[in-house]
Amino acid sequence: MTEGHSALGYRSLYGGWAMRRWWKVWCAAVAVLALAGWLCAPYVKDRWLLRTACDGALPSGPVRQLAAGGGHFAGADTTEHAGLGDYECDLRFAGHGDATWVVRMSAYTRRDDRDTEFLLSFPQDGFSPVYPLAGDLPGVVDDAGELQFLLRCPALGKDAAGRPRRMLVVAAPGKDTTRAPRAVYETVVPLVNSASRHLGCGAKPLTVPKDTGSVLPDSAHPPRGIPVSGAAGTGCGWAARARLPLSGNWQVQPLLNDTSPGGRCDLTLRNGPAGQTELSLAAWYGDWSDRLVTDSGVRMPLTATARCDGEAANFAIRASKSIGDARRRVLLRSFAEDQVERHGCSGLRLTG
Repeated sequence: MTEGHSALGYRSLYGGWAMRRWWKVWCAAVAVLALAGWLCAPYVKDRWLLRTACDGALPSGPVRQLAAGGGHFAGADTTEHAGLGDYECDLRFAGHGDATWVVRMSAYTRRDDRDTEFLLSFPQDGFSPVYPLAGDLPGVVDDAGELQFLLRCPALGKDAAGRPRRMLVVAAPGKDTTRAPRAVYETVVPLVNSASRHLGCGAKPLTVPKDTGSVLPDSAHPPRGIPVSGAAGTGCGWAARARLPLSGNWQVQPLLNDTSPGGRCDLTLRNGPAGQTELSLAAWYGDWSDRLVTDSGVRMPLTATARCDGEAANFAIRASKSIGDARRRVLLRSFAEDQVERHGCSGLRLTG
């Protein structure tokens, strides 16, 4: 009996020790799994947000490149009012204060909303720093780094005034992103195409151009100037044929292309003061641009207008005092005629 009781006691003692050991192992495993889950949770959330933000339109690879070094994602919002012609979405970083956005996008098909955006991009007399989008994409990059795409909407027909309806999409990478041009375009172009579908625009889908440049243009990184003799293949091709004062000493900075809603050709003297523009000619397309060339309802001198795709187009010139009014009129006409030919406009008229 004593020996039997000893055996039972040993088994009981051993069994209790084994059970306690099993519980310790189990608790340790649970702790490890909990820690792993806690560590993995932000990455799981990142993947989920990338898949669902902006109704799934964001491409994972380019967005991750855009957000490299910025930490984890915090959230995303999407707002759509199809009846009011607007659609918005964004993806946000965690803990970046005012620089919280990874990317944000707003799209509008109502004329009033579009005109409000253009009022910000082209204030006062319209000679504001804007730059053409890469390739032949229709739009501009403003000096705040916002990419603005203006597309015609064949599925929406025409408005009450007979003007083709259009969609404006404003997309911007956040301040704390890498802002690498290819990653930016590969991120925002799908958003433009998605907005077209959501708002029933029916625009032909855009594609990312092969050459997106080495940096997004702004005042600190403007497009490089080129000799006027080499301007023929740019949106400022007229400069290669224009009779410029002191011919041969000029270079041109092409700040528009054939799909831009607005832009300029800035010309400087190679041997002139560094960074000083001697001559600037601007073009703006759309009825919204009438405010840039009128004062109290009266057209300003040394401006021109035409009709392009059912709306107004306006042209203007700025020049240094060394270029007189007679020469300015000749240059403005040369520039405006070139733009009218490029855009298939009609009814060109000069004022003053």
